[in-house]
Amino acid sequence: MSAVVQTVPLGMQWPTLDPFLFCVHHLDEYPAGNDRQGPVADLSDRPLGQDFEGTDGWRMYHGQVVPGFPAHPHRGFETVTYVRQGLVDHADSMGAAARYGRGDVQWLTAGAGIQHAEMFPLLDRDGANTLELFQIWVNLPAANKMVDPHFSMFWDADVPRVVADGVTVTVVAGSLGEATPPSPPPASWGSRDEAELAIWHIVLEPGSSWTLPAAAAADANRVLYVFDGAGVDLDGTIVDAPTGAVVDPTANVPMRNTSDAPVEILMLQGRPLNEPVAQYGPFVMNTREEIQQAFDDYQRTQFGGWPWDRDDPVHGLDGDRFAKHADGRVDQPA
Repeated sequence: MSAVVQTVPLGMQWPTLDPFLFCVHHLDEYPAGNDRQGPVADLSDRPLGQDFEGTDGWRMYHGQVVPGFPAHPHRGFETVTYVRQGLVDHADSMGAAARYGRGDVQWLTAGAGIQHAEMFPLLDRDGANTLELFQIWVNLPAANKMVDPHFSMFWDADVPRVVADGVTVTVVAGSLGEATPPSPPPASWGSRDEAELAIWHIVLEPGSSWTLPAAAAADANRVLYVFDGAGVDLDGTIVDAPTGAVVDPTANVPMRNTSDAPVEILMLQGRPLNEPVAQYGPFVMNTREEIQQAFDDYQRTQFGGWPWDRDDPVHGLDGDRFAKHADGRVDQPA
């Protein structure tokens, strides 16, 4: 009997299971950038502010000049942003800022409320500016929904990779053997050992095989998102991209790439919170009354206001990555 319990086709937004709320894979082949860090392209025919069609292989999203997501609020959950190619410029209502990418991960606890902007600066003036990232929303336990906002940076060099014969596993969260990534923020469900939360990116080269080890918790939810490639054999079930496969957490899952091209898989795993979820747009709480309170609080306080001179700030024309935290501390990749 196969460990694959269910398969589902993937659209732009991928279906998730508790404790995950949202997952999306952005891949945009942006053209050369201009002096404002936007695309050298005619934007007149694009529905700026709501450009999600992927015309010419890229999107402006909510950006008007620079692609990305200008200032917007969150409360009650976390965002995990894993950037494989390109750069993201972060700015928030705490006055914190970051430029990260090229394998880096940002883990942001929105908690009681934060505004942030996520812009995609196009720094190469002479060639393409490919951007590829995953954004994953992780629910917060009810007891932690109103904690202070906080973000952590996992620089590329600190994110472990497990490399076998033709297989590479990037361990964003949750240990794999002796590979242990940096710790999630302290209020995160992922910071608790019993949560069994894991985020792994698996690449199988043609003809390679690997066995996904069983989770320690029998009640963990585990989904394999096959997002690139074709012909991966998951314990006897052939799966082509783009497909999600829910698998039995108690089973070791042998996987083999039967095709002549690489296969890429994102795994999300975690024990469920099993708490009521009330969600409206950028707010995720436990009751409708708490959602209304979130709207009231945001209208009253703007979650700390917006200390930037524009709603889509970018951080200069060089490619240096950095993180400036709300307490003024600055760190950079080694």
